[in-house]
Amino acid sequence: MRFPETPALQRVRLAVRGWRTEVSGLDLVVVGCSGGADSTALVAGCCAEGMTVRAVVVDHGLQAGSADVAAGAATHAETLGAAATVVRADVAGPGGVEAAARRARQAALLAEADGRPILLGHTLDDQAETVLLGLGRGAGAGSLQAMAAWSEPWGRPLLGVRRADTLAACADLGIEPWADPHNADPRFARVRVRTEVLPLLEEVLQGGVADALARTARRLREDEEVLAASATELLTRARRASALDAETLAGAPVAVRRRALLAWLRDRGADVRTDATLRAVDDLVVRWRGQGAVALAEPPGTRPELGGGRLVAVRRHGKLEVAGHSRDGRPLDPLDSPAPDGPEQH
Repeated sequence: MRFPETPALQRVRLAVRGWRTEVSGLDLVVVGCSGGADSTALVAGCCAEGMTVRAVVVDHGLQAGSADVAAGAATHAETLGAAATVVRADVAGPGGVEAAARRARQAALLAEADGRPILLGHTLDDQAETVLLGLGRGAGAGSLQAMAAWSEPWGRPLLGVRRADTLAACADLGIEPWADPHNADPRFARVRVRTEVLPLLEEVLQGGVADALARTARRLREDEEVLAASATELLTRARRASALDAETLAGAPVAVRRRALLAWLRDRGADVRTDATLRAVDDLVVRWRGQGAVALAEPPGTRPELGGGRLVAVRRHGKLEVAGHSRDGRPLDPLDSPAPDGPEQH
């Protein structure tokens, strides 16, 4: 196909070209294609840049006529020069429809990619919405850095491209993209941020809000890379088998220490969902007064050996441990972690 040289399509192509250069010139990629403007423009940009593209269209089966939508998306991708495959995914599990659909889509794409890079059509507008949602929820820098342009195997070449450009690029190509009704449903928080909150901020602050939020995400990602490396080094120094030495942790800056604790807790099977939980575990390190264990959440069904019990973080003889406790607080053998004793004597 001969691609028109229009401003919008050129911006998409330049974004793909720049991303490809940064990740060592990948030639064979899978593109997750919904048939919407963003993913369709991404397929076009990759094909126009001479890449070998396999478009994978995931049919979630959540709406009447979804099979026809998927078939149309595949046809558009083939017209642009990509090979196309339609995959049906079963949407089920905890966390609501959005989360379940995302898990099903990711699993389907990973299965079809067979180790190849998977490109997604997220734009600068998606990035800005993600940062704003994180701010509203009190997320830390790790969440506010939002989406990465490359986090193997996931690639997002269009994070610097506006949604208006992907729509214009499709129009330039003579393609009418699919408009997902879910993207206009005000029951979803992201939709209200997109249609109400961001436009209001743009009006009040006289423009440039989306670009500023995306720029914030980039800067936070750079900062987070440095802090994450320091946290990894701290964990290496503090590890004592499956435990952590509290004194080693206590001497570290709080931003590094809490990142190290969060990584360690997750590695031990805990699902730390609130800042209050992380701070309570941190208090076991720097505000130790003989307090009891800190209850930790965990992904459902991940530790059947607990028999309905729970995970807790405890301090014992100067070390932090993650222990398995029964419903009545008794320590369980499978995690080999005894109950905490009284205040430590130094």
